[in-house]
Amino acid sequence: SSLDPHSSFLDAKSFQYLNEQTQGKFGGLGIEVTMESGVVKVVSPIDDTPAFKAGLKPGDYIISLDGTTVVGMTLNEAVDKMRAKIKLTIRRGTEKPFDVTLKREEIKIQSVKSEIKAKDVAYIRISSFSEEVDKNVKDALAQMQKKTKNGIRGLVIDVRNNPGGLLDQAVAVSDLFLDKG
Repeated sequence: SSLDPHSSFLDAKSFQYLNEQTQGKFGGLGIEVTMESGVVKVVSPIDDTPAFKAGLKPGDYIISLDGTTVVGMTLNEAVDKMRAKIKLTIRRGTEKPFDVTLKREEIKIQSVKSEIKAKDVAYIRISSFSEEVDKNVKDALAQMQKKTKNGIRGLVIDVRNNPGGLLDQAVAVSDLFLDKG
């Protein structure tokens, strides 16, 4: 409790889960979650996963799992229950709570997606800072450089809804564009 809001203790099981996520593939529903006010809050659905396809959004609250309230559960207990086919009850803003049924899949995270916009503007979406993101960004830039007639004239790096990940990867991606510091 004396650490900053982004720090937390990881027991062995939590550490294993974190490692699975940062390696780019794991079994699950495809949502980054945290605990807030006694319920599970969606930090971000991961692109192209069951949670993303079902329309879950950042800021949604998961208030029950298969009809059992999450109040009183730890985050780890709630996450453990969300590892198979499950019915989630979602509270979104002032809307009436609604149910979503999700089925566990092997989640393969493609953390870097890219495309050319307006003929010479490179667009790179980084959905999480997992292993080798720096290499993937570098490769994407090189491929897009070849596809443009006169080279890339602009670059957009989209990190919206990116829940974070490996600090060394965030630094390495930044380092691709910085001379020093």
